[in-house]
Amino acid sequence: MKYLHLIWAALFRSKTRTVLTLLSVIVAFMLFGMLDSVRAAFNAGSNVAGYDRLVVASRLSITQMLPMRLEPQIKAVPGVRKAVHAAWFGGIYQDQRNFFPNMSVGPGFFDIYPEYEISPAQLKAFETTRNGAVVGAALAEKYGWKIGDIIPLQATIFPTQGSNNWEFKLVGIYRLKDSKRKGEESALYFRWDYFNEANDYVKDRAGWWMVQLDDPDRSDQVAQAIDKISENSDHETKTQTEQAFNQAFVKQFADIGLIVSAIMGAVFFTLLLLTGNTMAQAVRERIPELAVLKTIGFTDRSVLLLVLAESVLLLVLGGTIGLLIAAVMIPALSAMSGGMILLQTVPAATWALGLGLMAAFGLLVGLLPALRAMRLNIVDALAGR
Repeated sequence: MKYLHLIWAALFRSKTRTVLTLLSVIVAFMLFGMLDSVRAAFNAGSNVAGYDRLVVASRLSITQMLPMRLEPQIKAVPGVRKAVHAAWFGGIYQDQRNFFPNMSVGPGFFDIYPEYEISPAQLKAFETTRNGAVVGAALAEKYGWKIGDIIPLQATIFPTQGSNNWEFKLVGIYRLKDSKRKGEESALYFRWDYFNEANDYVKDRAGWWMVQLDDPDRSDQVAQAIDKISENSDHETKTQTEQAFNQAFVKQFADIGLIVSAIMGAVFFTLLLLTGNTMAQAVRERIPELAVLKTIGFTDRSVLLLVLAESVLLLVLGGTIGLLIAAVMIPALSAMSGGMILLQTVPAATWALGLGLMAAFGLLVGLLPALRAMRLNIVDALAGR
């Protein structure tokens, strides 16, 4: 630590170059912090222990629908308080760019989700209006919808009477109690019995069941018991947490881990080239200064360590700032995800990996310039001075 002032002075010898390089490191690790946090979130939640709500879906694929005859059997499993069926609809509002989650749900859906606030009058209207729909406050505000409006959706999977035109009457608007989960206010729900009657092809089948438990500590046992019901049948189920189910749904469209790895691989490769060039140029400009250090008694090993420390400091300083910015931005990203990403900060595992990468990259980009400085010949370096 006694040489910190010397390392700091050498690092900021060329302030403009160092600041620009530092900004590159900050941006790289900000991206890393956010993307790796998302990857960690999508890989979490596979263990059902401790959750009071589970989702029962097909073991083969989320798109594989299940027979409704499973519902009474699921409800009969000890530990199950309530079970509500649902099915993905996938309709488009006016234009494909206006996509938002829309699905049919069975009676009692809002009982299982008490965090979704809706007035008793609107809930009653939803229960009594055949083509009634309930939307989130954020979605209603986005499109200017109000109670009583007719919302047309174009079916992408389920036609009705030979047409893709479906119409729903807006009878309720729900809100989230938790302001951090406002992203979940961007969905539309309508009645499953209307979907079952009106669609042309699929009858008496559900996409999944939301299951509320009596005791979250018994969730693992309940999940195993539910999956046992359809074991060795043509409609085997997989019971998992809501988060794991949402993640599996998103993974149908993209492999999050692969995308994150590809992006960060490109970013870090570019970062290595940039910081490596910065360190090489910095050492080349300071050859006479390094020779003077050797002249006044600094050993080859000391000069090697000074240059390596300068390189590591550059990466650690920029990387830490980048991860701190990511930690600030993560709650907003979580809110925008509609409940698919449940994070409030950068996970400890991401911090640990990030700090390891900072140190490794610092040593890697500083190694060749440090070896050059260590092997420096004083006479040659000061020749002509």
